[in-house]
Amino acid sequence: MASQAQGNPNYAPAEWPPVVVMGAYRTGVVLMRDLVRRGLTVCCVDSNPEQYGFRTVYGKAWLCPNPDEQPEKWLEFMIGLSKKHARKPVLMSSADVFVSAMAQHAERLAEHFVFVATGAVTQSLLATKKRQYELSDAHGLSAPRTQFVTNSEEVAAFGREARFPCLLKPLHFRDWERFPAGHPLLGEKIALADSPADLADKYRLASEASADLMVQEIIEGPDTAKLVYLSCYDRTGERIGACMVRELRTTPVLFGSASVVEPVTDPEADALCDGFLRGIGYKGICEIEIKRDTRDGVVKMIEANPRYSVTADVASYAGVDIGWLHYLDLISDITGNSVVPVVPSGRDFRHIVLERDSATFWGARHAGLLSWGELFRSYRPPLAFFDFDLRDWRLTLSTIDRVFRNLLSPLVRRVIPRRH
Repeated sequence: MASQAQGNPNYAPAEWPPVVVMGAYRTGVVLMRDLVRRGLTVCCVDSNPEQYGFRTVYGKAWLCPNPDEQPEKWLEFMIGLSKKHARKPVLMSSADVFVSAMAQHAERLAEHFVFVATGAVTQSLLATKKRQYELSDAHGLSAPRTQFVTNSEEVAAFGREARFPCLLKPLHFRDWERFPAGHPLLGEKIALADSPADLADKYRLASEASADLMVQEIIEGPDTAKLVYLSCYDRTGERIGACMVRELRTTPVLFGSASVVEPVTDPEADALCDGFLRGIGYKGICEIEIKRDTRDGVVKMIEANPRYSVTADVASYAGVDIGWLHYLDLISDITGNSVVPVVPSGRDFRHIVLERDSATFWGARHAGLLSWGELFRSYRPPLAFFDFDLRDWRLTLSTIDRVFRNLLSPLVRRVIPRRH
């Protein structure tokens, strides 16, 4: 067992507590992978048996009740799961629904799992867009012009004053997962409106799930003006690891999630994000997506994810393994060792989410945002992949299948026109 003077340990002894990762989407699988590589025993839970975690080689997946729909049954399930382990497990989240559930049941869960109950409550403050922007304005991190609306009249009033295009967002990402099959907003994170009339139309569509929505002016600038701050704060609110990456491409283009990123240094953006999280007393893992507005040069928040995220995988390649750091902090009472803060060491690489990047390829090409030269440069080694892992061959085969579908489907549609 390493002492603080020796630095942080790299590998877990057999007697250290296991980990329960909440969320079996690919994000949860990657967190499991990173922890298994450190010698830990890991499992995951999810209410959707179709998620990737039910096919991964990195640990067992448990099918749990949906904590939104059956909160008491979910809590009962989690308590039962903790008793299946010889030692009190560490609890980590990779999905927003479980961030909220942890906060709601923090007192009871703390009897059976290792996590910071007060940290779970703080994390839940960032689980909705409304609280994110209220807190960012109060703690020095600017946000674009935003309004939270509950009816069409408020949407119309915003549209009369807004600079278009504008974005329409759900307060919870999972709100738009409840749409029926075929709904144009099913599974989307945002809706883009080009005019007041278009904004009104999009609101009518979105209000079929919830009338409480967010409308927002865009932050001007290309995808490469977007940065992602990845961090971990210990139980006292001190930063024990952080790094920053620049987005090269997103899916969909301009307003989507990062598909290719690379490490970058931006002291001003780092200080703003750090100041914001310290200001709210944050504890645990957090990702903040920001963008420098080309109109005024101001760094503005796009969103915060108070959990392990897709882009969080980059941190381990940059020498700041935030999942491992968070684990070490949570068990510091057991080991008797505080975590030694770390700084980035890996700089020259690109991190790629293959499924996302293949989905954005044709759109970026048609929009004139991606030349063949830029594509080849972005895939020049050294590379790290979120969704390509030869050991986890089932999931890698799934990635390859989706990549080919994304790349070939547009070509097939051109050759074989649809029949009307």
